Amino acid sequence: MKKFILAAAVLLVAVAVVFMVISRVSAKQAGGPSPGAEVVRVMRRDIGLAVKATGVIKPMVGAEVRVGSSVSGVVSRLFVRIGDQVEKGKLLAELDTRELLARRDAAAAAVRLASANLSYTRADLRRKQELNKVQVIAASELELALQADAVAEQQYKQAQANLADAVTQLSYGKIFAPIAGTVESVSTQEGETVAASFAAPTFVTLLDLSRLEVWAYVDETDIGKIHVGQKASFTVDTYGDYEFVGKVTAIYPQAQIRDNVVDYVTVVRFQAPRDRVLRPEMTTTVKIACQQRQNVLALPMRAIHREGKRQFVTLRVANHPERHWIATGLRDDSYWEITDGLHENDEVLLGETDKH
Repeated sequence: MKKFILAAAVLLVAVAVVFMVISRVSAKQAGGPSPGAEVVRVMRRDIGLAVKATGVIKPMVGAEVRVGSSVSGVVSRLFVRIGDQVEKGKLLAELDTRELLARRDAAAAAVRLASANLSYTRADLRRKQELNKVQVIAASELELALQADAVAEQQYKQAQANLADAVTQLSYGKIFAPIAGTVESVSTQEGETVAASFAAPTFVTLLDLSRLEVWAYVDETDIGKIHVGQKASFTVDTYGDYEFVGKVTAIYPQAQIRDNVVDYVTVVRFQAPRDRVLRPEMTTTVKIACQQRQNVLALPMRAIHREGKRQFVTLRVANHPERHWIATGLRDDSYWEITDGLHENDEVLLGETDKH
């Protein structure tokens, strides 16, 4: 009994398969589309030809600043840590300024001394000028008084300059933030001695995360299509498929050769939204729009077939497949622009290419 039931089931399956094959053959012979053939409509959409490249996020010029001191000394206070947000003008660190204060006080005393000496020589010069009028003193004494006054005046000016320099050096004992940004790194600690010789020692590095740009490495075969002002978009792994929008602002003339591949740096400027923070050296996938067609008739590329140099699609007309010659224009990764031969909402069959 079981063998009989199994044999009957196999026979039913075989009959169903034969029926499906006969149905498809009959449909083709009758001029109809194959059962289950996928149908797409001619629709309007925007099509763009884009150059793809990999890239990295970089700080703009002036967005990353290494802050240091112009004078040597011991770091007495450090007011920031890595990751702190600072405003422009915020106090970052202080040096031990006792030596600088002593130099300023000495310079101030030298100014007072030079001022007193100048006052004396001026008074002495006036007396000798009066005596010279009545010919009581020799002319040589008046000349000596004039010379002493001129020397005293120059000494006073020199003392003032030394005081201004001492005040300036003292002001360097406090390090302020030259820009607003985030503390990227701290290069010194409280109690360390820093020496300012040919280059100022770096205390902290500030980074303005709102002033970033993308360096896209465009292959030499595509760089001729890129121009300043073109629209661009990019994604980063951190935010998945979210696209950041920008435009090309510069193309570096000097090539970068990596692994025998010639690339050119194309700079893309953008305005990042407040709820998405980007950071330097993040890897990006960049698309630069070279050509754009808006609101044009389009079909998926797999719906278009070629015979020789001509292109055609298979239309569904009154439920029958009909080959239709077409002309195409711009295409992107998935769609092809239809410039002639079709109308909006025409139904095109996929995979039907044998019916003339």
